[in-house]
Parts: sequence; C-alpha cells; structure tokens
Amino acid sequence: MFGFNDLWKFFLSFFLVLPLVTILHQLGHFFFAKLFGGTVNIHIGTGNILFKVGSFKIRKLYFYDGWCEYINVSRGTRKIEKIFVYLGGSIFNISSILLLNGLITREILEPNIFIYQFTYFSFYFVFFSLFPMNHLNGCPSDGMAVLNIITNKKFDKNPAN
Repeated sequence: MFGFNDLWKFFLSFFLVLPLVTILHQLGHFFFAKLFGGTVNIHIGTGNILFKVGSFKIRKLYFYDGWCEYINVSRGTRKIEKIFVYLGGSIFNISSILLLNGLITREILEPNIFIYQFTYFSFYFVFFSLFPMNHLNGCPSDGMAVLNIITNKKFDKNPAN
C-alpha cells in the first residue's frame, strides 16, 4: 500500500531517476549520431527552454519526455549507421542495466531503491522506444524508424531518413 512514507520514493522516481534515464537514453542517440558525423540537439523535458548547455536543452518540465533533434544527419549515411542512431538510446539503457547488475553481482554496489527504480525505468524506456508505432505527432518510435529503414519506407518527420 502507498503511504506518506513512500512519497520520497515517488519524488525520487519522477524528479531524479526518470530524468537521468531519459538523459542516458538521449545520450545514446547523440553518441551514435555524432559517431557517424551528425549534428544533434538533445531536448530533456517539455515546455519552454529553461537553459541550454551546448547541444543540450533543458526544458521547464524536465522530468517529462525527451527527444533528439537531428539537425544534420547525412542523407548518404548507410542504413546500418541510421539503425545504430535509432537504437543508440536502447543500447545505452541496456548497457547501464547490465553494468549496474554486474557491479551488484561483484558486490561493488549494494542493491538499493535508486538502482531498482533506475533499472525499472530503463526497461520501460527500452520497451516503449523499441515498440514499433507512430506517435500522435507522426514521428515514429525508434523501433518503427528501424523497421522503416529496413523496409525502405519513407517518413517525413525525421531528417535522418
């Protein structure tokens, strides 16, 4: 049962852990886009921009959502490179789960509520980013974008294609 003693877990989850998982996910996309010569802006949250640090834009509701804005991804980029850009977020999330579990197994880290929530939200991100669907704004999920690349389908909402 959820009680007043659990409120701190709620705040930790939604205002610290979830944004960290979002940042890590977006860094995965950023890493692979940069690796293949792209220019990317990362948006953390939604609403008005609070501040900008380089390619990172932190928005007013920083704990809600996140996305990459692909400014310059070469249209000549090979399919496998585009696939890695779209899968980059999930690759980073899965890698972080494996790293944390490895550190716990080796008894370097103690299991705690932060790691549990981080792992939970990381799995959440991986599942919903790889689930092949188009969002209401017309942009494909990462999984749908990869499927579109593999099947040579065009979509207009992303300059990476």
